[in-house]
Amino acid sequence: MSGSYKNISILVVDDTAPMRQLLISVLKTLGIENIEYAVDGREGFHRFCKIKPDLVISDWEMSPEDGLKLVYNLRRNPVSPNRMVPVLLLSGYSARKRVSQARDAGATEYLAKPFSVHDLAMRIEHMVLRPRKFVDNLPSFFGPSRRRKREENYAGPFRRTGDAAENAGAEPDRQEQNAFYVD
Repeated sequence: MSGSYKNISILVVDDTAPMRQLLISVLKTLGIENIEYAVDGREGFHRFCKIKPDLVISDWEMSPEDGLKLVYNLRRNPVSPNRMVPVLLLSGYSARKRVSQARDAGATEYLAKPFSVHDLAMRIEHMVLRPRKFVDNLPSFFGPSRRRKREENYAGPFRRTGDAAENAGAEPDRQEQNAFYVD
């Protein structure tokens, strides 16, 4: 990782002690010193509200409360102290459906297990150095924008209704396409 992350605070949420310890060890190796942990989504949310970390790394599959529910609470619970905290969701599943579920819940990044130290470091660096804008479209969605980059010379159709305002000077046929969402 480029840069020093000595002052960043991270909450690790994982119910499997060996995986939790591995994550903590890797984070320390990366120079991150302020690391707290919780053993499930419910405890994770309570710890999050108490310590207000800069970043959350959570496993998906936990009991009694999983990582997806944690992300939901971080983003939508009125007592959440920082609804825009970056969240990295870890899972042993890499199917597109799972990645989409994580994204739709409001996860900032998704990383499938097993992962390399390099992959973890890159996700953290991306979340810290290049934070994404947030979309507040409650009650249906609150979370990081799905758009990762803007292409200045984009010639394709506009797919979101918000594109119309951003592209008011675009040619008429492209403005018309702004009214439709294509998934």
